[in-house]
Amino acid sequence: MKKGAAILCLLVLLLTGCADKDRDMEKAITLRSKMLQSGVAFTASVTADYGDRQYHFAMECEADPKGNLTFRVKEPETLEGISGKISEAGGKLTFDDHALAFDPMAGGQLSPVTGPWILVKTLQGGYLSSCAKEGERLRLAVDDSYRDDALHLDIWLDDAEIPEKSEIFWQGRRLLSIEVEDFRFL
Repeated sequence: MKKGAAILCLLVLLLTGCADKDRDMEKAITLRSKMLQSGVAFTASVTADYGDRQYHFAMECEADPKGNLTFRVKEPETLEGISGKISEAGGKLTFDDHALAFDPMAGGQLSPVTGPWILVKTLQGGYLSSCAKEGERLRLAVDDSYRDDALHLDIWLDDAEIPEKSEIFWQGRRLLSIEVEDFRFL
């Protein structure tokens, strides 16, 4: 009898854990669905890590349901006002007397200014390999493609199930950290 009760308790724990994982995955899929139906806007504070040096900047971003992103740099002051557009077809920068010139990262797949676009694009259609609770936050592990040299993103969702932080990795090394603020659907 005790053995049967122990097995029953273990089974209930396992099933409860599976149900939680299913709910977590459902939250990730719901976010993806919303982003494919509606545009989003947010502020991204980006830290680019080149190993020997780091760059920090903040930008206002807006993306449409197709993943096309526009941005405007707001910090640091020396780069304020630089704006641009990024899509699958490429990108365009506009500026007066200033330039954003960053060395390419991840074998040319990434630059610090394209990080928010990679975040949006990956949330909309990347390969979701896992999602699990980390404390009170839901952490998504998503690859931007099925290629061998895919960018890997860890994305944390807040209590409202919207992105609040992302880290972008390539070949096991973190290249970008993005703090997301004021994320909203348009």
